[in-house]
Amino acid sequence: MRKPFFFVQRLVFALLLPAIVMTTARGAEAGGDAAQPASSAAALVATRPEIRIAQLSPSGDPWRRNYANALQSLLSHVAEKTYTNVVPEPVLINDFTDERLLECPFVYANFADREDWTFSPAEQAALRHYLQHGGFIFIDAGITASFLRDHPELGQHHSYAEWDASPQIKEAFAAVFPGKEFQPLRRNDPLFRAFYQGLPDTSLLPDTVRTYTEEEKWPDGTYSAAALRINGRIAVLTTPIIAMGWGKNSLGQWTTTIRFRVLEGTSGLDSYLEKAAYSGARFEVVREDGGKDVIYCQEQALPAWANEPGGKWRVFRYYGSREISDFAHVFYTRLGTNILVHALTN
Repeated sequence: MRKPFFFVQRLVFALLLPAIVMTTARGAEAGGDAAQPASSAAALVATRPEIRIAQLSPSGDPWRRNYANALQSLLSHVAEKTYTNVVPEPVLINDFTDERLLECPFVYANFADREDWTFSPAEQAALRHYLQHGGFIFIDAGITASFLRDHPELGQHHSYAEWDASPQIKEAFAAVFPGKEFQPLRRNDPLFRAFYQGLPDTSLLPDTVRTYTEEEKWPDGTYSAAALRINGRIAVLTTPIIAMGWGKNSLGQWTTTIRFRVLEGTSGLDSYLEKAAYSGARFEVVREDGGKDVIYCQEQALPAWANEPGGKWRVFRYYGSREISDFAHVFYTRLGTNILVHALTN
């Protein structure tokens, strides 16, 4: 089995990153996103090693992927903002035995794009080799709350916070690395500050969601995630869906509309909800600290209220607006950038 080619690419990227961040910061201080004219930036990028990113596409049909243009939009953003020679078009692989995997330091996989996550013996061997030699796999929507697991398509639209990988993912990688387990990714992990730091400008958000977003939903630009580490390095990362916030059309417009789910409480709610009837599912989700929330749904897959540790009860409210959707897209794009930059430099 041949050695991965991407080690040198990652080393060069790691050496260049401090200059990249400094260049970007100077541009921001000057009031813009770029610190130099587009022509000189393009010339600079062209001198740097080309980095190819792989995407799992089991069907073989590029347009049957969930959020088919999302990864290309993210890679274009990364290439523009970090001045690195990341090729926007991903290398599409049917499974993890594809030899081109060894030319790509990063693999993106949408959990719902693969029906069966049981790895063949050949895939197990290929993955073990790839990940032990520095490869990185990001499985989007690989954290899916239990009330969504019978319908993977619903996990493409619900980014429900949980810190536990889906059972299929845990079982699949247990066969590759026996004894290794996915662990919650703490909010202070360097991954969340790999390139962007903190949240986008929250002053654009309505008062109804700003505080919740800053303090509970995505504090300091963090997100729920679980990681499998090899030799102390994150080798496999999984999160609730984030690609829904990446895609842009040919006019540079976001291709999806995103709403916020917010937990709210009020006086007397505890005693009322404790006895309230519900028509959908009841399920548990794992919190960052290992505790569990009990979620009650109406209409089967619509969370209505939550019983949190300590006997606290709150209801879910849903908010939508152009400002909320635009903010979410910027957040998800920054998060995707941080994941990719962290993978390429560690």
